[in-house]
Parts: sequence; structure tokens; C-alpha cells
Amino acid sequence: MSKKLFLAAAVAVLAFTQEAKAQTNVQFFYDFGRSYFTTTVEGFYGDKWGDTFFFIDHYYATQADRQLGDGSAINGSYFEIERNLNFWKDTKLADLSLHVEYDGATWGSGVACIGVNYFLHSKDFKNIFNLALMYDHHIGYGYASVPVKFTGVWGMQDLFGLEGLRFSGFIDIWGLDSDFGLAGSSKFTILTEPQLWYNVGRHFGVDNLHLGGEVELSYNFAGNKGFMCNPCLGAKWVF
Repeated sequence: MSKKLFLAAAVAVLAFTQEAKAQTNVQFFYDFGRSYFTTTVEGFYGDKWGDTFFFIDHYYATQADRQLGDGSAINGSYFEIERNLNFWKDTKLADLSLHVEYDGATWGSGVACIGVNYFLHSKDFKNIFNLALMYDHHIGYGYASVPVKFTGVWGMQDLFGLEGLRFSGFIDIWGLDSDFGLAGSSKFTILTEPQLWYNVGRHFGVDNLHLGGEVELSYNFAGNKGFMCNPCLGAKWVF
């Protein structure tokens, strides 16, 4: 997850850490579409009442930003914090949780969300899929005449039987009223970021190191009408 004008992400996104164990990781990307670097910090922690997930994106100022007078090394930040509440883990509804989250950014936008989350997984937890449906309340910048958000998050470990290869990502579809002037307007936005990581460090005794990247695919996102594609190359360190 990373991007300069990130209005909403999933990066619930993110099934990177939905296994039973807790995990914290740091990702560093170069965005070829926007020509800048991004750092992402993610964390996932489970407990007897459910689980907590968060991520923080920092977008590094480019040379063009500095020429425009921006003296900061970071030209923007975006974060999400999410909580799944589940007090019935020993029942037949164990995979269904109450879901709350807050999404915020340094450019003034914020979204408070409440809904439900459903968790699907293989017996060994190597393959997982999360579905969440939420009501959104926009704070500050942004308005939605259809205040609904749908999130799907997936993770597939040891893809194609190759140990250390992980395919993960998310898709978000949410209501956001946008006016593109003569290009028209829209009532919703779509964002998906499939990621592919390989645990290259396992070959030389540094299991924390992963190399890979993501492709940001969007529709009516960040003030841009229609479809956009931004590939990114990155490295990830798992603590």
C-alpha cells in the first residue's frame, strides 16, 4: 500500500498478516507511475476478543515537490486502524466478526466505518480471504451519497508450491462523490493492489527479507477519472 493521494485503502487491506500469529512489517516501494518512494508500516495482532490491524503510509517528497517550496522530506501520510470484535469464537459463527475502522490522512480526509467481517481460510491458514461490508461516515474532505464500503482481502502462501512465494492484496469499492468537470462525475471508486512477495532471505539466513512489488489498479481514484495502473517495486522486512 502506498500512494500520494490515497483517499481510502483497504490496506485493510491486506491479508498480509491474517494468520493466527502476530506480525509487524515494514515495506519500501518505488512507484513507477508517480515516480516517488513510499514507506509502509503494517501490524496485525490477535487476542481473545478478536484482532487488530493497522498500517501507515508515508510518501516521500520528490525533487519537483522541493522545487515548489515543500521543504519536508515527507509530503503526506495516510493510515488505517481496524478492529474485528468476536466474542463467539467457539460457536458456528466464529468466522463472522463485528468490524470497526478509521481511515485518516494529513490532507484532511477521514472516514469512520462500522460493519461486519467474514473470514475464510484453508485448514493450514496458508490461503485466506476476508470480506467486509461497512457503513462509511466521511469526516472533513469527501462526501458519499452512497456511504457504503466493500473490502475483499486475500493471501496465498507458497503459491504454485514454491515455498516462500506469497500472493496477497485487497480490493476496495466505496461510495465517494467526485466531480471531474467536463469529464463528468461519479458516485463510487474502486481500488485494488495485488502484491507478490518472495522470501529471498531464506536462502542466506535472513528470513525477514522479502522482495517483490505491487500493481495499483484503480477506477475514479484520487481525482483521476477512469482506469489507472501504477506498478511498484519493493522490499519488505518482517519482524
